[in-house]
Amino acid sequence: MEKIILSRDNIEKNREKILEAYAVPSKSSNKLPTPTKKQRKLLGMGRDRGTATAKYIRIAPRKVRVVANLIKGKSLDDAYAILTYTPKAASPVIAKVLKSAEANAVNNFDLSRDKLYVADCISNPGPVLKRYIPRARGSASSIKKRTSHVTVVLKERV
Repeated sequence: MEKIILSRDNIEKNREKILEAYAVPSKSSNKLPTPTKKQRKLLGMGRDRGTATAKYIRIAPRKVRVVANLIKGKSLDDAYAILTYTPKAASPVIAKVLKSAEANAVNNFDLSRDKLYVADCISNPGPVLKRYIPRARGSASSIKKRTSHVTVVLKERV
């Protein structure tokens, strides 16, 4: 496999060939260069999915992860039904992000709403707010108020 140069002219000439090379999983010794945002746009990479992110949510990531794992791999309507009837604090937050990801997929990338499913739902930790509570004999204990970043990725079923 020859070296791939990601210049604008080369991308326009050899678009299909470059996309084929990136589609095949590569060995760690023969990795392709990571394309920049501009190069990804020229190649049309990432146009098969709709994503949305909610940042700095004041719920701990492990609590959000419980709800996020319920909807992974489910169709869009099933995911909405699960979130509606799950009595957790993270449910309305994930429902809002799911609605935004759906709008991004349908409006920006012209994906069919009926074929969409939740490909991935991730809860990453955000910054931790540190607070203190007074304890016995003049001491203090720390309280960590954790935040999370929630990302939902929707793809079309083939």
